[in-house]
Amino acid sequence: MPVRTIQPAEAHALVNQGATLIDVRDPDEFERERIPGARNVPLAKLSAASVAGDVLVFHCRSGMRTAQNAAAIEAAANGRDCYIVEGGIGAWGNAGLPTQTVAGAPIEMQRQVMIAAGLLVLAGTLLSLFVAPLWIGLAIFVGAGLTFAGVTGFCGMAHMLAMMPWNRSSARG
Repeated sequence: MPVRTIQPAEAHALVNQGATLIDVRDPDEFERERIPGARNVPLAKLSAASVAGDVLVFHCRSGMRTAQNAAAIEAAANGRDCYIVEGGIGAWGNAGLPTQTVAGAPIEMQRQVMIAAGLLVLAGTLLSLFVAPLWIGLAIFVGAGLTFAGVTGFCGMAHMLAMMPWNRSSARG
């Protein structure tokens, strides 16, 4: 069956009738805020074997990720009734439907990488202007790392940030 897009209220009604709600965001996003009862199955791990139920309702943060990956979602549904929540968890919350947030959970990894990379490039550039020209190598190194991450899908900075104390589940309790 083709994937159909539905409004949050319709999705909520389906879930109340027994549909399986699947959050396709990454675990760090799911840990910060989630819809009660949702199962976290990141897009990278989505398959027919990873989802259970006769009626499946998928959501992400804004609806863009699920819309862009509708073919993969349809393949994982494997002929079952399949829906995407228009506007994702953001629209769900705006509709007055319940979400759970975790106080003290870190910001999403992608934003942490952008902040760290931006600060390193800024520091390297400023240091090269005011201290020694060789500091520009720091900005070049970070730029090369980000390019490598974009081409290969492997981000060394994200892996390093994931090991930081604020990103460890055990550090939060």
